[in-house]
Amino acid sequence: MRLIFVNRLLFIILLLQIKILSQNYFVEQLEVADSLFKSQNYFDAITEYKRLLFFDSSNQFRFYSNYQIGLCYKNGAKYSDAIRYFVLAEINSTNNEELFESKIQQARTNILRRTTTRAEKILSEMENDKRFDQHKTEIKYWRGWSFIFSDKWEDAHQIFSEISETNLAQICLNTHDKLYSVDFAKYSSMIVPGLGQFYTGEYLSGLLSLAWNVFSGYLTINAFNQERILDGVITANLLWFRFYRGNFQNAEKFAEEKNIRITNEALFYLQNEFNGIKP
Repeated sequence: MRLIFVNRLLFIILLLQIKILSQNYFVEQLEVADSLFKSQNYFDAITEYKRLLFFDSSNQFRFYSNYQIGLCYKNGAKYSDAIRYFVLAEINSTNNEELFESKIQQARTNILRRTTTRAEKILSEMENDKRFDQHKTEIKYWRGWSFIFSDKWEDAHQIFSEISETNLAQICLNTHDKLYSVDFAKYSSMIVPGLGQFYTGEYLSGLLSLAWNVFSGYLTINAFNQERILDGVITANLLWFRFYRGNFQNAEKFAEEKNIRITNEALFYLQNEFNGIKP
């Protein structure tokens, strides 16, 4: 009996040692992966986190490893892969804070890859989830960034104003005020050729559009007045209509191009000069 007891005791001690050794291995493996992550060696960090996932049969590091892999892919601009691992982190979350962090990273990554409709859907779901009531301000903050990346600068201004992010709110308002109305540029040129180009600051193009439309209109009217009906029809269709259509299409194009330039300047400023938290 004593021999059986000793054997059992030795077996239990052996199991405990194996467990301790395994735990030490996991901790060491995690330290290696975290060290690579902190040194921005993301590719190797992913390999080490995946190795930890493979050997972690207890699932103790399942959330953290998937979350860190997601961050690695995000920092490497591999946004689809990042979202996939943030979803895995969400599945393996063990409390509300882990759940929140994994979901907010999904929203932030969708903002970066400009799938803002998906980002706003995630944020809306989180806003309606009572488990995240203490994070309402942060959720609104990222909704504001989603509006920025979808060129809804006025909506972004309103959101940031609500949560007292005055610096971001002012940047969004200034950007919105600089933007041109594409519809006004287009339709004003339909009424008065060249007016849309003047509105966007393209004065030479506006003068040329006005001049060509007046000239082609004069030729058309003059042909009809002299009863040269065929000449009038040909001039109207091939000359006047061409200049008239090109006039408002150019006005629309100028407004869109200038808006892209204004938006890119604002995003460049936010990327390089803004010191707050970014997606």
